[in-house]
Amino acid sequence: MSKLEQIIVIEPPYDLKFKGPFTDVVTTNLKLKNPSDRKVCFKVKTTAPRRYCVRPNSGMIEPGATVTVSVMLQPFDYDPNEKSKHKFMVQTIFAPSTATDMDAVWKDATPDDFMDSKLRCVFELPTDNDKMDDVDATKAAPVLNSTADSTSAPKPISASMDDSEMKKLMDECKRMQYDVGKLSDENRQLKDEGLRMRKAHRSDNIVSSSGATMSKQHSSSSLPSLLVVIAAIFIGFFLGKFVL
Repeated sequence: MSKLEQIIVIEPPYDLKFKGPFTDVVTTNLKLKNPSDRKVCFKVKTTAPRRYCVRPNSGMIEPGATVTVSVMLQPFDYDPNEKSKHKFMVQTIFAPSTATDMDAVWKDATPDDFMDSKLRCVFELPTDNDKMDDVDATKAAPVLNSTADSTSAPKPISASMDDSEMKKLMDECKRMQYDVGKLSDENRQLKDEGLRMRKAHRSDNIVSSSGATMSKQHSSSSLPSLLVVIAAIFIGFFLGKFVL
């Protein structure tokens, strides 16, 4: 048993497992628990710093507390035949109870004060069972979302309104109905007025057309009478000449 295991508990203790596919960021959590009665400072280091993002990569753990460290593997082209040589190291050191500056604690410590533990990185591809679980979870997601939507749906207006708001709404509806009725009456009056104007216009056209017909008939009837008078004058003129 190493000195590190006596002052800090690491989960998982030996291997950091990353499950593919590795076309996106894969995250694994590392838990650090301090079972001692003293503060412990920690640092997380790796042999491939460009391939991983660690948050937090350092800090201070209070007595009896636990810190979760997220280790994020960046996307890469995975080769199943290639074994991972990446490793992580968790380095710790006891800190004075009054310590607030971790940089000063690490600077003042000697190499004998450092305690460390190494972890190996393991890459795994998802199995067929894992794929089936992912499919089932995807199918179940819409059902869960629909249930959440139904429970969080807004209540009907009638259920959320109080008496005063309902009265205002009823008054507004009555006023709108009155305005609609008034507009209907005005529209009906306009239609009646238009109908009367069209009838009056037709009457004027009939009167004017009948007057023109009568004048034509009078002129046509007076024309033969005039011809008869003229003919009688000529006949009388010629008869007078012969008699004389």
